[in-house]
Amino acid sequence: MPLPALFAILVAALVGAAVVARSGTRSLPLRALAGALGGGLGALAVSAPIDFCTFSDEYETKDYVFGLVLMAAGAAAGIAAARAAMAPERKPDTNATSHSVWRNWWMPWLLLSPTLAVLVVFLYWPAIETIRYSTKLARLSNPKQVDRCVYNFTELIGPSRPWLALVLAGLGMVGIAAGVLLDRQGRRVARSARTIVSAVSAISLFAALAFIFTDDYRQVYVVTMIISVGTVVGGLVISLGIAFIAYQPIRGASVYRTLLIWPYAISPPIAGLLFFVIFDANTGIIDHWTTTLLDTGLADYRTTPVLAQLVVIIASIWKTLGYNLLFYVAGLQTIPPDQVEAAMIDGASAWQRFRYVVIPALSPITFFLIVTNLTYAFFETYGTIDYLTKGGPAGATNVAMYEIIQVFNTGGDLGRGSAQSMILFAGVVGLTMWQFRSTGRRVTYG
Repeated sequence: MPLPALFAILVAALVGAAVVARSGTRSLPLRALAGALGGGLGALAVSAPIDFCTFSDEYETKDYVFGLVLMAAGAAAGIAAARAAMAPERKPDTNATSHSVWRNWWMPWLLLSPTLAVLVVFLYWPAIETIRYSTKLARLSNPKQVDRCVYNFTELIGPSRPWLALVLAGLGMVGIAAGVLLDRQGRRVARSARTIVSAVSAISLFAALAFIFTDDYRQVYVVTMIISVGTVVGGLVISLGIAFIAYQPIRGASVYRTLLIWPYAISPPIAGLLFFVIFDANTGIIDHWTTTLLDTGLADYRTTPVLAQLVVIIASIWKTLGYNLLFYVAGLQTIPPDQVEAAMIDGASAWQRFRYVVIPALSPITFFLIVTNLTYAFFETYGTIDYLTKGGPAGATNVAMYEIIQVFNTGGDLGRGSAQSMILFAGVVGLTMWQFRSTGRRVTYG
């Protein structure tokens, strides 16, 4: 084991011991030992499978730093597991029956076995293979595999302004630490202050990531964020507005709501085909209208980057519209009418009733839809983009998922595609965790 790797593992063990020792109710030596094991083993678990190759002399500084980041992530996961293990035990429910529901211990596992088999075959095994291929030079046409350590990852790293990336990353970490301190203050700190700190830290970290990547992959990263944020924010705002209108007592409301939900049943490629027919610069419906009414044709979105992104966002919003409406209309039906009537009696305007009564009541649904819409925007827009723009013009709609599939299709490079898919997955997980931390606590249930 290289000396730097051993030193990093020892540091992870010490940090784990210090962190876990401050939590839980069990004995202090036991907590410290659990934290040390969690931190040390977590760092070891991510570096040992690649044989500590990032600390080899043949690799560059960015490989060395990337290896340390991997070990830090593994240590953090191990420390979190140790804290969970040392958490106070729950008191048994005195109202529960003393006898077990299952007479045989193996019966629950037998009932779960079909689900576990599906998860292993279609989720866990492909995930393990993706991790393995991400450290290899492997192609579809050549079964031979060559170890590349973390080169498939670090070849995407090439900061043109490393100091700016470092400053932004530091600002983001300071913001996270400040957010933790503000959360501990509880109600003594205004919610707006915590929201601002959380937003600044998130923006700083995402901006730092943009400056870490090479120029080519930075464009993929920025395009992915633009289209994803536009799809999620625009989709939720439009869906909520349409759902609020569709919920009003009008004749034929049930038929109208059913028709609004239909787009959800259409696949993304078909959505791309429909919007190609609408926005095509030569034969599209919009072009026909603008030519007839305004005596001017529609610009070709396949040669205009901003228009291409806008068309993809509109098509993606339309595709998710029915799904969002289904939940929002159902949520509106659960709002007690007396709350709205009380607000009307107090003199609240229509906007105030919508802002202070309807939106808070729908916050659990909005929180859920943000997660599902983010998943769609990051992973399921390939079909729409492939039919509408094929990633163009000039990479203006080349999102991360489209780039990954193109890497597989054009060069058959399993290693590079696997590495990029892991980066995308890590980004979505990080964004979801930030959302749970920043907005999850503001959700009002009941």
